Amino acid sequence: MSQPPAFPSAVCAIVVTYHPDAEFPLRLAAISRQVAAVVIVDNGSVAELSMLRGLASDPAVTLLPNRENLGIARALNIGIQYALAHGFRMAVLFDQDSRVDGDLVETLLAIHDSFPEGRLGLVGSGFRTDAGAAAQSDADQTAPAPWVDAEYVITSGSLLPLAAYSAIGPFREEFFIDYVDLDYCKRAVARGLQVIRSRRALMTHAIGAPTQHRWLWMTKSTTNHSADRRYYGARNKTVMLREYGDYRRGGWILKSFLSCLKICKRVLLYEDSKIPKLRALLSGWWDGVHGRLGPRTYRR
Repeated sequence: MSQPPAFPSAVCAIVVTYHPDAEFPLRLAAISRQVAAVVIVDNGSVAELSMLRGLASDPAVTLLPNRENLGIARALNIGIQYALAHGFRMAVLFDQDSRVDGDLVETLLAIHDSFPEGRLGLVGSGFRTDAGAAAQSDADQTAPAPWVDAEYVITSGSLLPLAAYSAIGPFREEFFIDYVDLDYCKRAVARGLQVIRSRRALMTHAIGAPTQHRWLWMTKSTTNHSADRRYYGARNKTVMLREYGDYRRGGWILKSFLSCLKICKRVLLYEDSKIPKLRALLSGWWDGVHGRLGPRTYRR
């Protein structure tokens, strides 16, 4: 038995910001016209607060400013608690950089409504990169279903039934950023809920600041993440391998170390700020092995 249809009036958009650029109001406008309300959860911006307060002069937009960067997971949980307190059934989650298509919410709601009640944990959006390539989507437009099963979906552009959120629990705040989405999807599946993604790309979204490089006869790509992002990525992947991997006698430690070395090689060959990033990667791996989570601490 299908559940009652969900309409845009039941959807609250949650947008997490951290020093958003001057084009953010245009991106936000494309989101706000598709939903009943927008909540901006800002993580410690200062110079940009005037712009954000101006956006919140719209009665449909609420600004929840944090005095410091609390991380993506904490910001999402703050926004979702607001949506729950104001009676919304659905939340659609966004990073500040995503540029959405005009029918993103409509498409995700249609996919949601096609599922049996109580089975769906998260509906992600397929997306294209700034270069136009489809990074997470399926080009087969002739397939009978507008969605595909997914091991995980990125947080931005995902439709979250709030009843499922109550069953799965909050986003993992001790991760701060990186692998928050994969951890959440793993927990959804463990609860017997399904994670799916729209077959069609519904937004433009970049992972980091990707660049491509020629090496011998091959083309290699890298995300050019900051040192902090390299730290969280290495640390949280190590934790994920320990908690969800099937490794004997500490094999997850070797697996994560080899993965860390692979990224170190990419940084050495193609990225700027090599030394800070290499230190961050190795420090993140070490903290992951020892279970040190939360915001990154800097050692002398």
